Amino acid sequence: MGILQDRVAIVTGASSGAGHGCALRFAEEGAIIVASARRKERLDALVQDIASKGGKAIAVECDLYQQEDIDRVVQTTISEFGKVDILANIGQGALDKHDYLEDIKVANAMDVYMTGPIQSMLFMQKCFPYMKEKNYGRIINCGSQSAMSGLPGFGAYEMAKSAIQALTRNASQEWAKYGITTNVFLPAHWSDAFKLSPQGIEAGNSAAARSPMGRLGLPYEDVSPMVTFLASEAAGYINGQCIAIDGGVQLIA
Repeated sequence: MGILQDRVAIVTGASSGAGHGCALRFAEEGAIIVASARRKERLDALVQDIASKGGKAIAVECDLYQQEDIDRVVQTTISEFGKVDILANIGQGALDKHDYLEDIKVANAMDVYMTGPIQSMLFMQKCFPYMKEKNYGRIINCGSQSAMSGLPGFGAYEMAKSAIQALTRNASQEWAKYGITTNVFLPAHWSDAFKLSPQGIEAGNSAAARSPMGRLGLPYEDVSPMVTFLASEAAGYINGQCIAIDGGVQLIA
C-alpha cells in the first residue's frame, strides 16, 4: 500500500509540469486522482497513463478564470468519490510574456493574479467544507523560489506567487483546528514559465549553471516526492511552511 492509499486528490495544473508529475506520483502512492487543467487532451492522456499502471483517475477540464469551472471540479469530485482529502493547488495561468517592472501592464498583472492566488483561494474555499466535515485535509499550494529572490523580469508572476504564500500562512492558522494542514512549496525547476521571454530563458539557464547540483529540478523526479510527502498522513504536524525544492540554487547571484 502507498502512503496516499485511497485518498482522493484534486491536482490542478495536471496537464504539464509539476502538476503532471505530482498527479503521477500521487497515483503511484495509491491516491485517486481528479486531474484538472485547461488542456483536456493532455488530461485524458494522463488518465490513460495512470489507468495503464493500475491507478484510478478522472479528468475535469477547468479554465482558472471561470469560478463555475472551479466549482465543477470540486463538485465532480464529491459526486464521484464522496470526499476530497488532498488539494494540490499547482495550476497557474501564464502570461504571454514576462516584463521588467517598469513595463508591467495592470491587465497582465491582474491576469496572473486571478489565475494564481484568487483561483487558489477559490479551490481552497470550495474544498474546505468537505475537509472540515471529515476533520482531515492536506492543502499544498505552489509558490515560487523566484518570489523569494526577486528575479528580474518576473515581477507580476512573483507578486502573484508571494500572495499565494500569504494565503497559505493564513489558512494554516485558521483551519488547523479542523484537521487541515496547509503548506506551500517553492520549486526551482524547468517549466513553461521560463520559456515565455528571452529574459526567462536567460534566467533559467543562468540558475541551472549556478546550481550546486549543476541543473534545475525536474517535475516528477525532483518536485513530486516532497509534495507527495506533504500530502500524506506523515506530514500531519507540518503546517504553514514554505518548503523550497530547489537543489540549493540561488536565483540571484
